[in-house]
Amino acid sequence: MDDSKVVGGKVKKPGKRGRKPAKIDLKAKLERSRQSARECRARKKLRYQYLEELVSSRERAICALREELEMYKQWCMAMDQGKIPSEIKALLTGEEQSKSQQNSSRHTKAGKTEASNNAW
Repeated sequence: MDDSKVVGGKVKKPGKRGRKPAKIDLKAKLERSRQSARECRARKKLRYQYLEELVSSRERAICALREELEMYKQWCMAMDQGKIPSEIKALLTGEEQSKSQQNSSRHTKAGKTEASNNAW
């Protein structure tokens, strides 16, 4: 007697359950694995390059900030001794000039708008 069963129009033979092992070409599988490893190494290399560039840019920023801090410390020490550093004088006079320019441009703009309003 035949042990095969008819289920849903298909003849099934008794045997092991589950997926049948696929007949994969071992050379192709090995080559895919090698390619995947190459791609992984390339991604890792790019990630490390990016991180190294990020670290070096941050280190440059830190050095610039330290220099700026040292400059401010020297200015403070000079002002404690009663001296006003030339850089601060230049900054103050530059700000005063820019304020006076802004004020004069505001007055001219205001004068123009008043004159145009009076024309109506």
